[in-house]
Amino acid sequence: MSEPFSARGKPGHAEVQSAQGATPAAETPFVYLGRQPILDRDGALHAYELLFRAGAHNYAEVSDDAQATAQVVARTIGGIGVSAVLGQHRGYVNIGRGLLFDDIVHLMSPERFVLEILETVSFDARLVRRLGELRRAGFQVALDDVCELTDGLRSVLPHTDIVKIDFLATPRAALPKLAAAVRAEGKTLIAEKVETREDFALAKDLGFHLFQGYFFARPQVLTAPRNRSSRPALLRLLALLASDAGIVELEAELKRNPNVVVQLLRLVNSSAFGLGRNIASLREAIIATGTRQIARWAQLLLYADGGDLPWRSDPLVQLAGTRSRFMELAARWLRPKDEDYADAAFMTGIFSLVHVVLGTTPAEALDKLGLAAQIRDAIVEQRGALGALLKIASAADQGVDKHADPASLARSAEAPAGFAALTPEVLAELNLSAAAWFGAHAGLE
Repeated sequence: MSEPFSARGKPGHAEVQSAQGATPAAETPFVYLGRQPILDRDGALHAYELLFRAGAHNYAEVSDDAQATAQVVARTIGGIGVSAVLGQHRGYVNIGRGLLFDDIVHLMSPERFVLEILETVSFDARLVRRLGELRRAGFQVALDDVCELTDGLRSVLPHTDIVKIDFLATPRAALPKLAAAVRAEGKTLIAEKVETREDFALAKDLGFHLFQGYFFARPQVLTAPRNRSSRPALLRLLALLASDAGIVELEAELKRNPNVVVQLLRLVNSSAFGLGRNIASLREAIIATGTRQIARWAQLLLYADGGDLPWRSDPLVQLAGTRSRFMELAARWLRPKDEDYADAAFMTGIFSLVHVVLGTTPAEALDKLGLAAQIRDAIVEQRGALGALLKIASAADQGVDKHADPASLARSAEAPAGFAALTPEVLAELNLSAAAWFGAHAGLE
């Protein structure tokens, strides 16, 4: 693949740093992002591909594609800032199958970001439907690292906009037929990994529209100060959002947390909302962003900022993250059309362990936060449908146990109507999905 990426800091304060004397990311207060130009036929800058960088050294160290993507989205939008990273151009973001279905996609503006589908993604009817949804929302979809037109690629080609052909991996004799076949479908052709003048001349002769590779420019490494948000502050903000707080209350809480405010303003000013103008005031930002989008962002920041341990290594964070996602997925399974129920289930999972974070009892922790009654009662007294769902999630945390089997709890006489739909097979699938989701968001530093 072309590579993935990462970033954060002050708007307009991004600089290119040499790989010389680089120190590991864990030892530095900085975060990093690589970007490589994509040029048009006249050699003018057309776009950038955003690349994961763990440190100032100019090469990728990617152990998990989804983590790299999540880091780049969080840091480009809320860290360095879209305008500082991209200027007036678009950014190509490597993205795997899991994140295509995740809310993180909607933090990106279709006008500023292109979804570059990794070559490891398998195509099926569900993915094709999702690509259709994303394209109707305004996103352009690019296929990455194409070196032959397989049956799978032919089937998905009508649902994409751009095809990147790998000049290093594609035999020269196969290039004319491959380029002609893609061009016949009306797709934009990008020649990637172009490393010589001869490759560039050949790509132009074959009708490629755009070009990327070391012949033109190696990736730049941008660096910006690391900017952490207070975990208790994020929990308070999420509590307000869960209790349907008004703009005045949200504004007051955000004013006490300048780091969150800075990132929120970058989010709303990133053209993600098609406003066509910058937002200067906090109240305008809240109104323009909307509480659901603020909640998404706060959750992402919460996952990005751990305590003494790195986020991915903190067992409490792992438990809260997977439990909350498990509860959200279970709620959607039980009530597919009830978004409020799914949101409340996620919040219940997040807050079910907040007393451990704050070093107090569940009742004291939640009463201080002023949480919505249904969520508080579910956690403190295990009451209501959310309480029943929390019991099942807690049992699922512990694995199969004869005293706390999640499937048995779902089938019990005390369970709310409809909970029997949470069969062992369904619960196993939800558990795996929740773990995969957390894996995609873990390690955001």
